[in-house]
Amino acid sequence: MSPSRRSVLVAGTAGLVSLAKTAQSGGADAAAADLVRISEKANAALMRGDVDTYRALVPRTQDFTLMSPFGGTPSREAGFTEKTWDGMRQFFKNGTLTQEVVETYASADMVVLAVIERARVEVGGLPAQDWALRVTLVYRREGEEWRLAHRHADPLGHAITLEQSAALGRGAAS
Repeated sequence: MSPSRRSVLVAGTAGLVSLAKTAQSGGADAAAADLVRISEKANAALMRGDVDTYRALVPRTQDFTLMSPFGGTPSREAGFTEKTWDGMRQFFKNGTLTQEVVETYASADMVVLAVIERARVEVGGLPAQDWALRVTLVYRREGEEWRLAHRHADPLGHAITLEQSAALGRGAAS
């Protein structure tokens, strides 16, 4: 890994500022590649319950939305209180994560990552187990900084039948 890429990963938010400058100068694909690495590092930290590292690496927009893999009403940035973050510290434990890139889309002001996150993690008090999440991340450049504007994740890393999909869509118990 080049020294400049290593410094981006270590620098956290400061690294995202550098990426924004790279994208402004025509390096949208390079910014996307660096955001892939930062995303994996941040989400690996989250799976360990290391919320502080996650937050340092991935600042969010004021209008950030989260569509959780557990379904329900989308969450918004205004709802992420310190109590929410403390709960996340307890919710995810002892995890590892790798990220498979499906596709990236990049422009000077926006990067979209379609990835599969593969984790082995204790979640919500359940014993450690393998999780595969299909995830879409939308990063937006705001001034000199890249910020996460949207995250959508679902646990459908493995194919399901039409009947199972219909049952989920109806809210029926499986």
